[in-house]
Order: sequence, then C-alpha cells, then structure tokens
Amino acid sequence: MARCRLNGVDIEYENGGSGPAVLLTHGFASDRRTWAPQRTALEPPYRLITWDMRGHGQSQSPDDPDQYSEERSVEDMRALLGHLGLERAVIGGLSLGGYMSLAFHHAYPDLVRALVICDAGPGYRSARARAAWNLRAYRRARNVEPPDPHGSTARAGMQGDPARGGAAPGGAHAARGMLAQRDSSVIDSLPGIRVPTLIIVGERDTPFRPPSEYMAQKIPGARLEVIADAGHISNRDQPAAFNRVLRDFLDSLGDA
Repeated sequence: MARCRLNGVDIEYENGGSGPAVLLTHGFASDRRTWAPQRTALEPPYRLITWDMRGHGQSQSPDDPDQYSEERSVEDMRALLGHLGLERAVIGGLSLGGYMSLAFHHAYPDLVRALVICDAGPGYRSARARAAWNLRAYRRARNVEPPDPHGSTARAGMQGDPARGGAAPGGAHAARGMLAQRDSSVIDSLPGIRVPTLIIVGERDTPFRPPSEYMAQKIPGARLEVIADAGHISNRDQPAAFNRVLRDFLDSLGDA
C-alpha cells in the first residue's frame, strides 16, 4: 500500500506487477480490497493499480461536501496516473467505479487504452429517471450519516466489508456528491467511444443487466460478458470466471 496527496486530498492506493497498466476503481461504500481476487490473476504481466476514492477506505474524507463530485473523482484518477508516471492505462471499475471510468474516458479519452466496465450503468438521459436514481442516492446518504454531525471526518474513511461496503463519515458526502448524477453527458458519450471496451455483468445482477446490454449496443465494438451465477459483485462472486474473461480481454490488446 502507498499514500499520496492528490488535489489536496490524501489518497491510498496499491500498485503491483509490471507491464501495461490497469487502473481499477471500486464501487460506492467499498474500497480497493474489492479487487483482491484479481491481483494474482493480473500480476504479472500487468501492472494493477487499485485505489480508495476520496471518502472511502483509507483515503481522506474531507469535511466539505463540495469536495465530493464526479468531476473531482475523475481528476483524482488523472492525478493518480500522473503521480505514477503513466501516460495511458486500461481504465475500469465496478458499479460506481464503472460509471466513473466512463466519465474519465469522456473527460480524457487520450489517456484511456481500453475500458472495463463491470456491473455498472452509464447514467440516464431521462431527467425523471435520473431524479429517481438521485432520490435513492440521497436516501443512502441519510442511512450512512455519522451519528455526530459536528464530528470531524477529515481522517476517517469508509470501511466495512471490502465488497459490500459499510458506513463511515465520508459516506454521506460521497453519496450526495459522487453517487448522485447531474446530467446525461456520460450516457450521451457512449457512441463516441473508440477504444476496446469490455462490459462484464453478473447473471443475477438483475438491475444492471439492461444497462450493460445497452452499453454493449451503443459502444462501437464493445464486448459483453455475463458471468454465470454471479450477482452485483461479479468479480468476487465468481472470481475464476471473471479473471478468465478479464485476462482474455487484456491479452487481446497486445503490447500497444
């Protein structure tokens, strides 16, 4: 594990292996431990970078709610790549991390070698559907609000089950600022994606099967893989099957 300061926030990350870089981002209320089953499958010949988003895991949780947003998350990803001296990487993520990976491509397409989107959605074009999603995000925020609203959250992160997540002080700000969505820019960007794209979804991840199929139709040349007998955390529910699919995709990219 390592720690660096990015955009004024202390970020915890893990960087192992060698070869082409792969940056994987966890979902809401989780942390980099989500990707533990993938380390033995990718290291080597790949350089696997996993990290705790601000407000999660061992990364810093600022007190200021304005420090949490899609844009700040994307800038943290960009800064982390710069900190590690990387000009390009395979960018991927699970759930919220998958959405942030699409947002990162939308902002910095030249930094993305390929995309891996797992059990995630691209957001909503419909304002009504987006409002319904955001209502759920705000409810999540209330559910993880710290007991003492005046307590400091500057050092605490989100900890709990590495896959399913748990509540901690940064969670409420993260839900309102990072989980909630503002516009349709990400879903509107799908037809313009020109990098190889792998979309993975668990067979039992009913809410995210339709969004995954939609992305596979809209992203030119995208490959859709359904992991049998897996739910929303498909990389942990069926790690062997998930790793085979992921390695096959990464190996197909060659050394470019």
